Amino acid sequence: MLLLTNHTTLILWHEVIKKAEGNCCITLDEDLEAYLISLLIRYANKPEIAQQIFAKAFLEATQQRDQQRNVSLQGVGDQCLLYAGLFPHHAEKRHVKISYFIDLGRSAYAAISKTANDLYWALALQFVVLTDVLQSIRPTCDLLPLEAYDQWNDVGSQRALRILQSYTKGMPIKK
Repeated sequence: MLLLTNHTTLILWHEVIKKAEGNCCITLDEDLEAYLISLLIRYANKPEIAQQIFAKAFLEATQQRDQQRNVSLQGVGDQCLLYAGLFPHHAEKRHVKISYFIDLGRSAYAAISKTANDLYWALALQFVVLTDVLQSIRPTCDLLPLEAYDQWNDVGSQRALRILQSYTKGMPIKK
């Protein structure tokens, strides 16, 4: 029997993220990697994010004052990142494209960024890359050709482009 401690959990998530980075040929900046690991640890036992209405939470967050606004926007960004990365097929059930979660998450992180060099700006800028890493946690490709095309065309996912190219020898054209 394996006893999971905070240290063990950290090591396990670090290994999962490193393997996912390798699966999609990405090497994350150390700060982004650490943030992603801590995000996974924080939300590992919070399935209620699947019930969240992200646009409503974003709008409510923008109406709050300073510190609470930043905390709420960070929560929206985090949850959109997890949703787009770990549950991309659920977007279809909500009748929206995955770009909805990506655009909203990017906006949330960008809104709390203080400078163009801080962590939140990097999270906004690298949101698609982080989504690609999270989607690569699964050992098998789970994007169908049209899903891969949409992710590549709508948000520029390089992982989705590689998956799309695995289905065909042709080069896709952006709409």
